[in-house]
Amino acid sequence: LSFVASNYDKTTLELENVEHVPQKRLRILRAAVVHGANASGKTKLFESLAFFRKFVLDSSKESQIGEDIPTKPFLLCEETKNEPSEFEIIFFQNQAIFRYGFEVTRKQVLSEWLYYKSEGREHQIFYRDTIDHTLQTHAKYFKKGNLLRSENLVRDNALMLSVAAQFNDAICSSVVQWFQHGVTVLSGLGEYDYAWYVAKVKEQPVFHQKMMNLMKMADLAILDIHMKVPVQAKATDAQDMAAFACETEHYVYDANESIVGKIEFSMDEDESHGTRRFFSLAGHILDALDQGKALFIDEFDARLHPNLVLALVSLFNDPSINTKGAQLVATIQNTIVLQSDRLRKDQIWFVQKNACEASRLYALSEFKSVQVRKSENFETNYLQGKYGAVPYIQLFKHCSDVASEQEKPWPQGK
Repeated sequence: LSFVASNYDKTTLELENVEHVPQKRLRILRAAVVHGANASGKTKLFESLAFFRKFVLDSSKESQIGEDIPTKPFLLCEETKNEPSEFEIIFFQNQAIFRYGFEVTRKQVLSEWLYYKSEGREHQIFYRDTIDHTLQTHAKYFKKGNLLRSENLVRDNALMLSVAAQFNDAICSSVVQWFQHGVTVLSGLGEYDYAWYVAKVKEQPVFHQKMMNLMKMADLAILDIHMKVPVQAKATDAQDMAAFACETEHYVYDANESIVGKIEFSMDEDESHGTRRFFSLAGHILDALDQGKALFIDEFDARLHPNLVLALVSLFNDPSINTKGAQLVATIQNTIVLQSDRLRKDQIWFVQKNACEASRLYALSEFKSVQVRKSENFETNYLQGKYGAVPYIQLFKHCSDVASEQEKPWPQGK
């Protein structure tokens, strides 16, 4: 999944949807959407990044010697079920480009690497190989490497990056800080994170007003939102945050439709799932825009009206609003975002399974220009199967014929 804008199109929505980094000769996309059939692997893409982030942040401090690494290989192929899993990410931060990755099994880190490019060529900070017990380190940029190796401070199931950051290595700390503060991964349904919102408002009081402005723009008829704590709860630390109750304020009307008062509703008991979903997402979206984060949201459009989905995606593609370089990656089922006047071809991605149920990720921009023209209706063509990544649906009227269907072989190549 790449956010580097395609060199084949330097005109379409170039000012709106592309951020330019002249000093690095980079053109970076502000948003991307991922489409695909149910069970095609879209969520796994996000889960892989969530694992990546958590392993970087926790491997040096939470795991113990001999504990399994919570990764899983592709189990539907004889050749891969016992193979290691590989992860790599490239990101731009503080005028430098970082490339970091590792290869792991459930038992150990097999290899790990970090590269850094500020000016000129890319420098290898370290390359670690636990199979042949070798470690290559940069004498200038990774002086802590010799200490970590000589004192044997990195366990087989931990990352050198995480351990080095604990020893205040500057470059490794920058990478860990990006994972901690620069990227957020949200799963699909059922995330109503009020505790996060309370902590955010406590840290930044003006955040509440920004949130209310967005809630009012969404036409949810909510005047204000209050967080209340039951008497028996102290709510003094992160553990007590769960005690907060979220309440919304609405007008009360008389028979003549005149406002006669106000009433408070419970967010959990009285508001719709759509309102609760919007409230949960809106806070993270505002935070990403304020801090310039990369925000990954699975099932982005769940329980939201299509117009709200379009409006939220458009926030990231508006340079007057997205001034900090924030990025959005969202899995979306609703095809309204495929309208060709909203997104470039390189912002539209698909996940499709092959006949052996292995998933492949590809962008609309990978199609030749004669196959996909910039002016065509992406939404209609996708639903008709022109780009793949749609379910192969047999006639539902025959679903009662269970016995005959079970005897049929799996459709090859679908």
